[in-house]
Amino acid sequence: MAHPFSKKDTALKPAEPGEAVNHPISREEIVLSHEPREQISEQFRSLRNSIHALNTDGASHTLVMASALRGEGKTVATINLAAAMAELPGNEVLIVDADLHNPALESVLGLPRRQGLTEVLSGVLTLDQAIRQTSMGGVSVMGAGCLPSNPSELLGSDRMRSLLNQLRQRYSYVLIDTPATMTYSDASLLGAIADGILLVVRLGKTPRHYVEEAHNGLEALGGNVLGMCLTGADQEDTAKEYGA
Repeated sequence: MAHPFSKKDTALKPAEPGEAVNHPISREEIVLSHEPREQISEQFRSLRNSIHALNTDGASHTLVMASALRGEGKTVATINLAAAMAELPGNEVLIVDADLHNPALESVLGLPRRQGLTEVLSGVLTLDQAIRQTSMGGVSVMGAGCLPSNPSELLGSDRMRSLLNQLRQRYSYVLIDTPATMTYSDASLLGAIADGILLVVRLGKTPRHYVEEAHNGLEALGGNVLGMCLTGADQEDTAKEYGA
């Protein structure tokens, strides 16, 4: 299954074993790492608890993290939610960067870009080579890898469906970071084969009709939108910063 890489991307190296484990999280927005006792951290735990309550069978779940537009805080919210999920006893969480247009996960975590999802789906990298443990206990990551010339074809393939099934066997939760739904169809494709979708919305920035259009588009292909994660509220009113 060959998928040529985009000319604008350069070849990446495989990750070195253990390179991310001792790499500290420097971004202050990752509040579960820097301010675990603050109210915003508690809001992520509340969101986690809401998701956990929906998971009545206790099975492993794959969740697409989607947003209508870029710049809504989706990647940061994904990392914080993963850290909150990993606090529950026995939980192992994987974050997958499935934004094969403008990947941001490794940058936010301060990690070097390595081969990842693209190479796994193309059959040139194993899962064990693509997944890196982070310094946040119980949280691992798989970067996007090189940018392919045909992201939608890759993400909509049978190999992607098979990959999600494999990851369900390994992790309690798999959070999938995706590109903006108003620009690309990738989140809808992944939402159709994942167990649920969370729509990330920046308060006061995203026009309501875009949110409604994104929500309808995700459900039109069979996706299960579980709720919304609100970002960008005033710090003085942190109890409303994020909600399920």
